[in-house]
Amino acid sequence: MSDFSLADLERIIAARGRSGDENSWTARLFAKGQAKAAQKMGEEAVETVIAAVSGDREGVISESADLLYHWLVVLALADVSLTEILAELEKRTSQSGIAEKTSRRE
Repeated sequence: MSDFSLADLERIIAARGRSGDENSWTARLFAKGQAKAAQKMGEEAVETVIAAVSGDREGVISESADLLYHWLVVLALADVSLTEILAELEKRTSQSGIAEKTSRRE
């Protein structure tokens, strides 16, 4: 198992995204902006769901990798760190999922 983490990927995305390198998909995606990045994330989410529903294990792995990548691009463009997301998830574990979800209803 590799020591590679989402935090590593987050750092790579930040560096490449702001590099201006026209040969970098990440830099091109950053240049296109949040709407395009969010669209790509949505496409990858749908492809992940399709792979899961069809029982395509390898597809789930591949599409999940694409989804996580595009999610981290969206976070970077929104100036939201993975640490902030993990802190929110940690906070939510202090109560049941049902209680947490109820507390968000307005």
